[in-house]
Amino acid sequence: MNRPREHARIGLLFVHDFDRVGMQAQPQVAFDHAGFDLFRFPSQLALPWFDLDRFVARQSRRGQQRQWQGVHSAHEQYGALAAALVAEQLSLPGTSPAAIVAAQHKVHARRVLQAVAPEANLAFEVLDAAPGSSDLKSAIDRVRFPAYVKPVKAAFSILARRVETPAELQTHMNFSRWEQRLMGWLIHPFEQVRARLLPEADSAFRMLLEAPVDPSTPQYNLDGFVQHGEVQAIGVVDAILYPGTQAFRRWDLPSRLSPEVQARALDIARRFLQAIGFQHGLFNLEFFHDPQTDRITVIECNPRMAAQFSDLYRRVIGLDLHALALQLALGRDARQTPRLPPTARVASSLVYRSFPGESVPAMPDHAQQQALSRACPDALLFCMHKRAAGVARDYQWTGSHRYGLLHLGAQSWHELAHRAREASHLIGWPTDALSDKPSS
Repeated sequence: MNRPREHARIGLLFVHDFDRVGMQAQPQVAFDHAGFDLFRFPSQLALPWFDLDRFVARQSRRGQQRQWQGVHSAHEQYGALAAALVAEQLSLPGTSPAAIVAAQHKVHARRVLQAVAPEANLAFEVLDAAPGSSDLKSAIDRVRFPAYVKPVKAAFSILARRVETPAELQTHMNFSRWEQRLMGWLIHPFEQVRARLLPEADSAFRMLLEAPVDPSTPQYNLDGFVQHGEVQAIGVVDAILYPGTQAFRRWDLPSRLSPEVQARALDIARRFLQAIGFQHGLFNLEFFHDPQTDRITVIECNPRMAAQFSDLYRRVIGLDLHALALQLALGRDARQTPRLPPTARVASSLVYRSFPGESVPAMPDHAQQQALSRACPDALLFCMHKRAAGVARDYQWTGSHRYGLLHLGAQSWHELAHRAREASHLIGWPTDALSDKPSS
């Protein structure tokens, strides 16, 4: 008689909404959680005292005591790097920590891309983040405007913005003392490891200026994984923005991008990943493709799973990225990740946002959520309530406030648009999330 496989014990670091849902569905796995949530009170109060080296040492001792067989995180700011460091300490399968640093340090990543795939790179300059510094003033003289400015190390488009003139850049760089302190707290854990593992990349306490891409240029996400140095594609998700903004409106699967262009994007990812020594783990390549010039331009390569897309892939192709991530964490063949029967031909992750001057809709109450569950049993809803101060900070730092996400699948885009309108109406949120989607 076949005996059931014993539960594997996994260290799960900095879990967030998508991982919380995705990992709950995994059989034969027991998790030990660690880390805090940057976006939830009071968990975020741990930030000013967070030391990445101490955290890694503590989790390594815990993993040894509890006999972890793997460690995983899809968290951009700290988790992916922490998981790589813990895996290295415990001799478990994992991504090279130096490769994580190389990909997340935006200036170093641009330099690597220039060396291995210059056709997909953007012109860039490096700025000192201190307002009024000589480096900032000299860089302004070198750059052409408009330009796109963002922190060398950040996540969720924090403080990333298109600037049209030198004066607008100076204004954007005039951070308050609180903002400078907060940026220091956010960046220091990464910087302490960067200085040790990748000293040639220079300090992450800086800003990056890039040549802008026409905001109407379509954006995409290539998801894949590397095992034993072999790069495998999973799929491409289309990114749709709110008109006239840099804020994501939704993500669609399957992609409308041609297989030929997808193959070229994979080749660029392969060259970049090999150059930084990324031999094991999931990755997500964000890029533009201009249909007029046929040019691919890399936005960035994230050395982690795009957890938000796991549910979309599970619906459309039957592949659960969380299950695949655990295969990699345990050192098992990721290509053998069990497939589930697809439940939809198309799927979207709908992003509900407000912009400055707009009111934020109320969060759906229990009755509204129950009505949604009855009408759309497959709906996956995330409510992201924030107080007024948090909303104002979102407007200042990212230009919009994301208050909710809704995942839905259907057999056609036309049906999905109808379901999205119905679901949005039931929870009291705007109903136009899929209004510009082709009806094919």
